[in-house]
Amino acid sequence: MADTPNARSHIGSLSRRMMVIAAGWIAILLLLGGIALDRTLTNLVTRNFDNQLGYMLTAMIGSAEIGPDGEVFFNRPLGDQRFLEPNSGLYWQISGKGHEDFPSRSLWDRSLKVHADHFDNAPHIYDSDQFPGEPLRVMERSIILPGSDTKWWFTVAESRTELDGQIRRIRSILAWSFLVLGLGLFLMAVLQTWYGLGPLRGVRLAIQRMRTTGANRVTDPLPLEVQPLVQELNALLAHSEKQAEEARTHAGNLAHALKTPLTVVMNAATARAPDLPDTVIREAAVMRRQVDHHLARARAVGRRAVGQARASVAESVEAVLRAVTRLYERTRFDLDGNRDAQVAIERQDLDEILGNLIENAAKYGGGSVFVTLDAVPGSELCEIWVEDDGMGIPEAERERIFDRGARLDTGKPGTGLGLAIVRDVAEIYGGSVALEESEDLGGLLVKLRLPRARGAG
Repeated sequence: MADTPNARSHIGSLSRRMMVIAAGWIAILLLLGGIALDRTLTNLVTRNFDNQLGYMLTAMIGSAEIGPDGEVFFNRPLGDQRFLEPNSGLYWQISGKGHEDFPSRSLWDRSLKVHADHFDNAPHIYDSDQFPGEPLRVMERSIILPGSDTKWWFTVAESRTELDGQIRRIRSILAWSFLVLGLGLFLMAVLQTWYGLGPLRGVRLAIQRMRTTGANRVTDPLPLEVQPLVQELNALLAHSEKQAEEARTHAGNLAHALKTPLTVVMNAATARAPDLPDTVIREAAVMRRQVDHHLARARAVGRRAVGQARASVAESVEAVLRAVTRLYERTRFDLDGNRDAQVAIERQDLDEILGNLIENAAKYGGGSVFVTLDAVPGSELCEIWVEDDGMGIPEAERERIFDRGARLDTGKPGTGLGLAIVRDVAEIYGGSVALEESEDLGGLLVKLRLPRARGAG
């Protein structure tokens, strides 16, 4: 079966994102760490190499003296035998202006180039390529020996072959070590990603089991971080289940309500009753009332499912009064109370509720209707009072008047569904409707209670 567009649409793999981020950070940190460690170890090896040259240079200076002929000589031989082996890679040389160079035997027929244009009180270290194929590390220092006015240059040089070899070995070890470390860290990140996202796979499997087994909740134990998601999912399932149950109930109620009128019409038609037209008209009116009633409930349930609704009570009442005033021009309408009150109900449903209540008050009242907004400030529910100066409703009849089609005054037009719709829609939103006697006007007092909108006064 081909996937639907919704099934194929996604924004990428969460696992892949986590692994790419982990791989990127591991590479950056290992690169920076490798560079820092390479510089540290290279400097350490080079410093140790230079220290060896410094020891040799100090030994040269400590052994040097001026002979009777004004030439420099060593009062004791230098200990390293490489100075005696030609081209051994370790050399020394003493140079002075106006004197022949005094070289080590290891130089053989070569000599070190000395920059004698300045005076170095401290050892001076540099790299030199003066010998083809043999890079040198050179340390030199200027000395004026006792018994001589000549500025002597003491120079010791050693081939960089061993030093460069040590640096290459260090870098090779670092490269392989960091490569293995990087692979190990990446594998650990992959394992952590797979293990860390395991609860999400558990949620998927739990939903799959719920679909296949017919369960209506996810009850598997899951980590604390995933539990809010599961709670919201269970709440959504409960909401959907409630919606489906309400839909089944509405369909059943409507079918039951239409069954009797349809049976009456069918019997009358089968018997060819002489009053068939009147019967059809009468029963069709009954069916229309039932359909209107259940459609109102269905619309309220559907709009409630959309999300958190919010409506201004004052704006809705004023809109209803503008419409009702045109129908009942001789009726006086008064409005008072908290005009900032807001309730958690769709504006269209609030207009329908208030329209039924205010129109009934004007229709059955004596000419005066009083509407109070938020009659009990500070209460959990927002109360809207609609009072009239009519005959009112006896206490024994107040509950029955909410039944579908119930009417006390049959002399005035109407379907008898107004209060039934008001009660049903109010209850869908978590509110209620109560009938009492008006103390001020003497007629009927309708107390409509609706939940306040969040954050509203």
